[in-house]
Amino acid sequence: MGSLFQSDLALPGTRGKVRDVYQLGPDQAGVDRLLMVASDRLSAFDVILPTPVPGKGKLLTAVAAFWLQWIEKQGICKTHVISTDQADLPDSALKPAGTTRDQLEGRVTIGRRCEVLPVECVVRGYIEGSGWKDYQETGSICGHPLPSGLQRCAKLPEPIFTPATKAEQGEHDENISEEQAAQIIGKERFEQVRRLSLDIYTKASEYARQRGIIIADTKFEFGIDPADPSGEPILIDEALTPDSSRFWPADEYEPGRTQPSFDKQYVREYLESLVEQGKWDKTAPGPELPADVIRGTLDRYESVVALLTSPTP
Repeated sequence: MGSLFQSDLALPGTRGKVRDVYQLGPDQAGVDRLLMVASDRLSAFDVILPTPVPGKGKLLTAVAAFWLQWIEKQGICKTHVISTDQADLPDSALKPAGTTRDQLEGRVTIGRRCEVLPVECVVRGYIEGSGWKDYQETGSICGHPLPSGLQRCAKLPEPIFTPATKAEQGEHDENISEEQAAQIIGKERFEQVRRLSLDIYTKASEYARQRGIIIADTKFEFGIDPADPSGEPILIDEALTPDSSRFWPADEYEPGRTQPSFDKQYVREYLESLVEQGKWDKTAPGPELPADVIRGTLDRYESVVALLTSPTP
């Protein structure tokens, strides 16, 4: 499978950690649009790694498109997605010697341009990662008091909402309190995104669990339609992908230890081994990934996409 490390189109745009985002302009109805191209880049610890994972961008696009459509069908909230078909991209977006339409197949999301709310909406249903570290130190996660004696990766009594700042590329997101988040985006907006995030997580977790996947935690981003500034928040970017979530195989779940995963935790663990050996310090440039780590990562992404998009068991 061919890989795409970065795209090159005849449109103004910016390059994120994984996606290249372009200004597509208004459609015939006057709706201003963005074009997102999912590359095969992989980021870990907020560092873009130099080795692509061939086909990863297509898998991310497929699973994100599936979830965004599912969320709208459930009537939870609106999403930004207009199309995921590269045929809807005008010829004027392409340029000589640039990325071709064939290379864009399966990687394209055309979405409504929204004013982004500058808060990451994180929902945790299990205790792991920075949440586990916080709990060990404080007995809480981001200010949410929890029962004593919880084991690593234990299921929380109920899902919790733990917002974070949206960091610039190369910088780390920082957990913040609900009060701080409300100050940043306003109390009413905060209550809206908190409610929507918990609702999406709860319903999606039930769906995934029926297909053998535990969604331990995830993060969402929301925006506001400039044409409807007082309207409900719109879910933007991606949702419930292996890049934005922790996915664990339910049949191997056992609290008290780290869990096997379907997400990029596999890569993080490899990188942590390099850190322990003094071969990397979690700053750019990142290390090259060996072939077995690339293959293992792709296998995990393929597995989670197949399970999530399978018919009802």
